[in-house]
Amino acid sequence: MASSNEIRNKIVSIKSTQKITKAMEMVAGSRMRKAQERMQAARPYADKVRRVIAHLYHASTDYQHNYLNTEREHKRTGYIVVSSNRGLCGGLNSNLFRLLAKELKIQRERGIEFDFCTIGNKALGYCQRMGGKMLAWMPHPGDTPRLEGIIGTVKVMLDAFDQGQVDAIYIVYNRFVNTMTQKPIIEQLVPLRAEKMENLTHYWDYIYEPNPQGVIDQLLVRYVESLVYQAVVENGACAQSARMVAMKAATDNAASLIRELQLLYNKARQAAITQEISEIVGGAAAV
Repeated sequence: MASSNEIRNKIVSIKSTQKITKAMEMVAGSRMRKAQERMQAARPYADKVRRVIAHLYHASTDYQHNYLNTEREHKRTGYIVVSSNRGLCGGLNSNLFRLLAKELKIQRERGIEFDFCTIGNKALGYCQRMGGKMLAWMPHPGDTPRLEGIIGTVKVMLDAFDQGQVDAIYIVYNRFVNTMTQKPIIEQLVPLRAEKMENLTHYWDYIYEPNPQGVIDQLLVRYVESLVYQAVVENGACAQSARMVAMKAATDNAASLIRELQLLYNKARQAAITQEISEIVGGAAAV
């Protein structure tokens, strides 16, 4: 058994760690509420843009945009990977990267190459290890991401699609379900998939001013940008929620460990006292 001094030092050390994890839990909880508010504020716009694009997909226009070309042969795929900037958020990033690894394995088996565009430090490190070509990266979107800071990264991938360097673009991120649940998602952005556009009960047609090409070009780019921004704020809310839960678990585990060490300390202290009493009694009997 360890000495009472060693056990006491361990208790002091764990209590210091517990204070840190408790503070991180409170900070993550505060940031989580703000991140959820940003996510909820962005969702109505993203949902509305999705609905408009679904109607546009079924509209009859003379102009056929490149993003609507579903017959394009897939030889190279681009992935926009969104992750957290820091760790200490449980299995959030590892679950996302595990799903992405399965996807990349399937693509390799089909003979399809892939390029990466990353948002977040963890995604940058992982994609570099995977060996894919890095087209662009945004290492730190911050706790309050802005669309202006994301547009440049997204545009690099869209330009690669327009120039024929990639034949499809997917976004990989964590979707916020609730505080305890975050779901890793791989969603195709372009070209638009028919099965995602079949959830309408009726279709709208539009009158385009000044011309269909100008309106559709701007609208489809804005559609992709809004989905990427929504993915970033969703992943931000997931990261703060997962970090709060992880730090709470660490704080609770520290409290449990302190209780166990306190029992060991009491036993060691009692054993030392008993030994001292025995020595005193033995010495007195010898005298």
